[in-house]
Amino acid sequence: IGYDKNPFSFLFTHSVKHDVTKNGLHEVNRNHKLTESLGVLKPCMPKLYPIESDFDKVKKYQTQKYITIAPASVWFTKQFPISAWVSFIQVLPFDGTIYILGGPGDKNLGDRIIDEVTSFNSNTSNTLNLSSTSKKIINLSGELSFLASAALQQKAVLNYVNDSAPLHFCSAVNAPVVAIYCSTVPAFGFGPLSTQSFIVETEEKLSCRPCGLHGKKQCPLGHFNCAKTIANNQLIAPLLQMAQH
Repeated sequence: IGYDKNPFSFLFTHSVKHDVTKNGLHEVNRNHKLTESLGVLKPCMPKLYPIESDFDKVKKYQTQKYITIAPASVWFTKQFPISAWVSFIQVLPFDGTIYILGGPGDKNLGDRIIDEVTSFNSNTSNTLNLSSTSKKIINLSGELSFLASAALQQKAVLNYVNDSAPLHFCSAVNAPVVAIYCSTVPAFGFGPLSTQSFIVETEEKLSCRPCGLHGKKQCPLGHFNCAKTIANNQLIAPLLQMAQH
């Protein structure tokens, strides 16, 4: 059993089409199609299994309410811009801790976000909105394993992610998530599956979006409007909705 795009699919007993066009079918459902020839099987959610040591590793970060932000992506056009993250954090109406997640290679990105938020705060007058000051942000990039990161995300108030691996960590531990889509779209089938999940994308009708399935190293048209036209209130709305419930 296998997908028809495999070059050796002519040897398969059962060949299944793997359709990643914008038909809205999730990748989980596409994978389950591989089992159809075996009879009716109950579809399963993706799962990760952090062990006791993973939960112990993050316990010290969970003494107060917190959100996480995973700002990095291997694809430029999937990554919400640094300036946009900074702008969002500045107005975020949340008095808990903000943890930045990522791999060792993302530490500089996390440090830069914190530096720019801190720099803004130091230059902010006392007359400005209180939500833009006194942010407690900790960069955990490179400090946690994949499973420990998932364990931390599981108990967060919300997790803000790109269309990237941390999104799927959330799905696999049913963590509340806000998935930010820039150049890609959820209709490709890689959206969040958590019980509490929110999708944020530009509200403008861009003829150039999506520009590819996996994102690109740079915006083909040079403007990156699919990311730059996402407003802060779109990102804040899920947090306010969670607070109501």
